[in-house]
Amino acid sequence: MSSSKITPVILSGGSGTRLWPVSRSLNPKQFLDFFGENSLFQKTALRVKNSDDFHEPIIVCNNEHRFTAAEELQTIKINPRSIILESSGRNTAPAIAIAALDVITTNAKNDDLILVMPSDHVIHDEKKFVAQIKKATQAARDGYLVTFGIVPDKAETGYGYIKKNSELTGFSEIFAVEKFIEKPKKEAAEDFVRSGKYLWNSGIFMFRASTYLESLRKLQNKIFINCCNAYSKAVRDLDFIRLFAEDFEQCQNISIDYAVMEKAEKVAVIPIDVGWSDVGSWQAIAELAPQDENKNSLIGDVTTLKSKNCYINSRAGLVTTIGVENLIVIVLKDAVLIANKNNAQDVKELFEMLKKQKRDECNSHTKVLRPWGSFETIDLSDRFKVKRITVKPKSALSLQMHNHRSEHWVVVKGTAHVTCGDKEFVLVEDESTYIPTGKKHRLENKGKIPLEIIEVQTGAYLGEDDIIRFSDIYGR
Repeated sequence: MSSSKITPVILSGGSGTRLWPVSRSLNPKQFLDFFGENSLFQKTALRVKNSDDFHEPIIVCNNEHRFTAAEELQTIKINPRSIILESSGRNTAPAIAIAALDVITTNAKNDDLILVMPSDHVIHDEKKFVAQIKKATQAARDGYLVTFGIVPDKAETGYGYIKKNSELTGFSEIFAVEKFIEKPKKEAAEDFVRSGKYLWNSGIFMFRASTYLESLRKLQNKIFINCCNAYSKAVRDLDFIRLFAEDFEQCQNISIDYAVMEKAEKVAVIPIDVGWSDVGSWQAIAELAPQDENKNSLIGDVTTLKSKNCYINSRAGLVTTIGVENLIVIVLKDAVLIANKNNAQDVKELFEMLKKQKRDECNSHTKVLRPWGSFETIDLSDRFKVKRITVKPKSALSLQMHNHRSEHWVVVKGTAHVTCGDKEFVLVEDESTYIPTGKKHRLENKGKIPLEIIEVQTGAYLGEDDIIRFSDIYGR
C-alpha cells in the first residue's frame, strides 16, 4: 500500500422505520444496541479503528442527532475528523459529496481515498472485511468507483443486486460492473443466486474523493454545485460543521447508485463474504439472534408455552405467549408491535400510518436523550406531566422560560444548582423548589455524580415546544 491512508466516511442519516417501535426519529436504529454493548453506529466506527491504514472518520449525520453521535464516539474513544450536519436528509449522493469536499479541502492531493460505510450494518468477520478493503485500494486509486457486493446465501427480495462482468485486468477478484438491479421478485432473485453472477448491493463504496466529485460534476452538476456552495458557506458550531441549509436543501434527494454508480464508466465491484446484514427489519434481527430449541429468540422477561419460531423482545415487563408461531413481538412502555415474520418489511408502512396520525411514539421514546442528559415521562394527563430528569456531571440545561406551565422540582440524587429569576441557590437530596410560569430558570449539575430530579409540570399546555431559550451552552 501507499503511505497515504483511507478516510472512513460514516453515513448516519437513516431513520430505521422498519425497526419501530424501538427505532424512532430522534433515536434511530444506528444508535441502538441490538447485539451487545455497542450500538450499530459504534460498531461501524470501531470496525476500522485499530488499523494504521485509516484516518479518523468523517461523520455525516442529521442535525437532531449531533450530540448523540458525538457522545457515542467519545464513549469508544474515537475523535472524529469531522461531524458534518445536514439540515435535512438528501440521501447518499449529496452526503458523500460533502464528505469528499471535506477530504480534498484538508488532505494532500495523493491522500484522498475514502471508504463510505452506512452506520447501521452488521459485519461479523471484521478482519476479513478490512483485508478486502485493502485489496480494493489500488483499483480505487486508479480511478475506479469501487462498490462491495455481498456474496448471497439465499434469494433475498429486500436487497438490490449487482451483476458482475469480467475481471478487471491486473486485479484479482475485482470485477467490472455490468448493471445494478432494483429489489427483484422472488423468482428473479432465485435465478440471480443460481447464476453466481449477482451480488447483494451493500451500500459500501471506496474511491478517491476527487474521482467521485468529478463524476458527480459530469453526471449531476446541479447537485455538485449545491454541495460546493453548502460546504463553502458552512460554519463551525462547537465541534460540528453546519452546512449552509439553503444550498444543501436544493440538492435532489437521490442515492449514489442512481446519481453516479449506474451511469459512471469506471465502476468495479469486489465480492465479499463477511457475515453482513443491513439489519433492515425485525426479521433480519431475528435471524441474527440466538434461538432456543423451539427456534424462539426471547429477549427480556419472556415466558412461552407451545410457541415456535418467534422473536419476542420485552423492554417493559413480563410477556407470555401460548400456542403462537412465526411472530415478532416487541414490547415497550408506550408501544407494542405484534407482526407475522412474513410481514416484517411492512412495519415501515405501519410507521407512516402512525406518522400521519401525528403520534408522538414515532418521534421519541418515553426516555428522551439530550446533550445534558435525559428525561423520562413517568405520568401524563391533561393538566400535569411527571418527569424523571437526569443531568450529567458538569452539564446544564439552557436558561429558559415557559409561557404555559409551571414546574416543581424535587432532588432525589446529587446536588442541583438552580437559577430562578434573579436568585441562585443550591438544592440537595429531598429538597424542592417551585418554578412559576414566565420565570427565567436554569438547572445545573456542577458535581461529579449524575443529578436526578423529579419534575411535576402543571398548566394548560405541556408540550416540549413551550420553551423560550435565552442562552444555551449547546448552541440550540
